Amino acid sequence: MKAGILLVEDDQFFARVVKRHLERAGHEVTHCQDGEEGWETFQDHPFDLCLLDIIMPKKDGFNLAKEIRAQDENMPIIFTSSRYLEQDRIHGFEIGCDDYMIKPFNLEELLMRVEVFLKRSRLLQSDRRLSYNMGSLTFDFSELKILHNASNTCIQLPPKEAALLRFLCENSNKKLKREYVLMHVWGSDDFFAGRSMDVYLTRLRKHFSLDPTIRLETFHGKGFMFIINDNCCEAASA
Repeated sequence: MKAGILLVEDDQFFARVVKRHLERAGHEVTHCQDGEEGWETFQDHPFDLCLLDIIMPKKDGFNLAKEIRAQDENMPIIFTSSRYLEQDRIHGFEIGCDDYMIKPFNLEELLMRVEVFLKRSRLLQSDRRLSYNMGSLTFDFSELKILHNASNTCIQLPPKEAALLRFLCENSNKKLKREYVLMHVWGSDDFFAGRSMDVYLTRLRKHFSLDPTIRLETFHGKGFMFIINDNCCEAASA
């Protein structure tokens, strides 16, 4: 299915190659040469996915991604960067990117990853009314929020954190291997995906402190279990 893709990249040759490859696959690609132009274009046109370089004039990719994420929490964001340091990749996932590809990379692999995230985005839209009851908490997957009515608390989640929590809800009170969760939520069980998941698990544990009947128990670094004492994580239409 055709998708609108925002490509923000200051390397003109690289941008032409990527744009041509994605357009041959049937997508519509809008190219911007710097972060400020990318932000202005994003606000003026609807897009289904964003491909962002990091080192760019006027506004870098990290700050652009923060602005995009603040305006659209569900927008798939893929960084395509020559920055390969571990802290850069971890920072990208903390900001809320969905993937981080290091240049140079195979264009067919890029296309496959684009298709994966477009599919997930469409599934998110089709499941927009789904919510889960977790003890005294309600997880609204459509709005990416955890609600605790007793304390009038509302916690906004990044898309990847919401996807992880949904997977835990659907597999509550089951012992899960790390690799199994990574492959289903991230599509990869490599080192960087694992570090990203650990960041979100730490955040979820803080959220669960609102209800002592909810626990996320780790088993010697090999796996974990999302435990709800009433033995259910009920899914319901919101």
